[in-house]
Amino acid sequence: MIRILTVIGLVGFLSSCVSMKTFKDLEQLQTETQTALDSATVKLNICEEERAEAVTAMDLLRQENDFLKSNNQELITNIGDLTTLTQKGAENLERSLESLQEKDLQIKTMQEAVTRRDSVTLALVTSLKGALGNISDSDIEISVEKGVVYVSISDKLLFRSGSHNVTNQARAVLGKVATVVNNQPDIEFMVEGHTDNVPISQPGIQDNWDLSVKRATSVVRILQNDFDVPPERMVAAGRSYYHPVADNDTSANRQLNRRTRIVILPRLGQFYELIEQGMESAP
Repeated sequence: MIRILTVIGLVGFLSSCVSMKTFKDLEQLQTETQTALDSATVKLNICEEERAEAVTAMDLLRQENDFLKSNNQELITNIGDLTTLTQKGAENLERSLESLQEKDLQIKTMQEAVTRRDSVTLALVTSLKGALGNISDSDIEISVEKGVVYVSISDKLLFRSGSHNVTNQARAVLGKVATVVNNQPDIEFMVEGHTDNVPISQPGIQDNWDLSVKRATSVVRILQNDFDVPPERMVAAGRSYYHPVADNDTSANRQLNRRTRIVILPRLGQFYELIEQGMESAP
């Protein structure tokens, strides 16, 4: 700035003393000097901006470097923890494999026990069908559901309408069932009485519950008194009309629902004994 003022003053001073050509040369020098100054100022401003950006970038890099150092330390710590966890995981995996082997053995043993139980069930069904083979299929039905044997006898074969007194024809049927049951001393069974939903109106019978129970009890008494089935192996139960096999909307369907069912109860104790025997004999 001092230089410019000096030049301007010199120009003013010399303008009166120098020639026109010299004045113009000085004037041109002043213009060039001003242009150079303006250019230097612009460059200086650009440098200042670049310096500020560089300082900001440096601060960001410093922060990132501090973060990476901290993260690296955490990774080192985690690697150590992971090594410990890996060792524990290997131990847990080994224990899990041992447990799976034990469970696999238990499952295999249970499957063998179920197979043996099913063999006994099949033999029982075969015996029942052989003993009752000459009776109409519509009057007696033998079925197996989930390892349980069911013998369903229509009430028209066992009882007269509204009665719980067993007919003479039914005694012969029950005698055949008793023969099979007595040949299988390890089984227990339940006699279930079922009715339709038509209200009962007979002297001495309160309702369908009462009729279903009395019919079941009559069958149990016949099996005990006439055919020597041990009473401790039997259960008498009434289910009224609450477990129908068909809708009570027609006469035919109501006839299907009037039935007495003998349920061969699974002996869970014997089943578990089979499992225990299998476990003891396993290598």
